[in-house]
Amino acid sequence: MKQKLVEVILQAVTMSTDTGVSLPSYEEDQGSKLIRKAKEAPFVPIGMAGFAAIVAYGLYKLKSRGNTKMSLHLIHMRVAAQGFVVGAMTIGMGYSMYREFWAKPKP
Repeated sequence: MKQKLVEVILQAVTMSTDTGVSLPSYEEDQGSKLIRKAKEAPFVPIGMAGFAAIVAYGLYKLKSRGNTKMSLHLIHMRVAAQGFVVGAMTIGMGYSMYREFWAKPKP
């Protein structure tokens, strides 16, 4: 009885870790997956690039902030970066809705 239970558990463990199953999504490399996702939602990479650009600009301007406190400078940069991302997401949703509801060819 105990031996049978151990065999069943071992069989379940080996079945759950079987990597011989090949799915199409796992055959795709990172570059082609990124390109496919960017085509599906084009404003996500734009939002990420804008966020990175604002952060880089904020770091560049950190030395020449003048008499402004560090915390105030960082808050302004955070608000600008978040605003850009939210704006890109809003425009992306509008574009997605347009593509799905208005630009969709009628059957």
